[in-house]
Amino acid sequence: MQHILDNPIYNSLATTHRQFSKGNENVKFYIEDITAFAGFKNYTVENFHTLHLISPADCLYVIFTLNKIEVPENWKITSTIDMFQMVYHGSENLNNEVNTAILTELKNAQVPEMTDLVHLTKPGPFLDRTIDLGKYLGIFKDNRLVSMAGHRLSPYPFIEISAVCTHPAHLGKGYSYQILNKLVLGILANDQTPFLHVRNDNVAAIKLYEKLGFQIRTDMFATVIQKR
Repeated sequence: MQHILDNPIYNSLATTHRQFSKGNENVKFYIEDITAFAGFKNYTVENFHTLHLISPADCLYVIFTLNKIEVPENWKITSTIDMFQMVYHGSENLNNEVNTAILTELKNAQVPEMTDLVHLTKPGPFLDRTIDLGKYLGIFKDNRLVSMAGHRLSPYPFIEISAVCTHPAHLGKGYSYQILNKLVLGILANDQTPFLHVRNDNVAAIKLYEKLGFQIRTDMFATVIQKR
């Protein structure tokens, strides 16, 4: 039986994020200014053709699959990313006493600064309304956003932590740990389970996530497709 995290985008759109979903029973994608993700109930040629028919012209989507896939000729693959999917399994390194005073819950007013930080550090897609998907926390220094992370996919009862990024001038100060620690504790308090995706060659990030209690569940492949 397929695990809900084997197809996280589709299952997020079919559960918690139904209000952000477009498409039909077999093909679902996020409203364009929320995020550029699409998911299929099954990754068939027919469903790729359906997405082509019902999506806007020149659109671009990211899809997550357990295996590398081929796409029909009416879609162009622009890039692929080999990832690990990691799920929280518990850790003694979570700290209820971590200094939360420096953490700021980010709101719509901070979206331009969030977008600038994402463009600089490139943790993954982040659009004007991605913040609507859940809680985002950040750290400011000298009135400038220097680190952030927040919620993205939400295939119930799991919540993905994403957009984990820190300005290059502020690396090594433990900012991501403090933000992630708080996000994990918040997800657990709601009786849900954190998970995330990370490039499989990002050794430093993987070590941080393992310290916080995440374990590799499976390989996952991101494929970026553009409509021809």
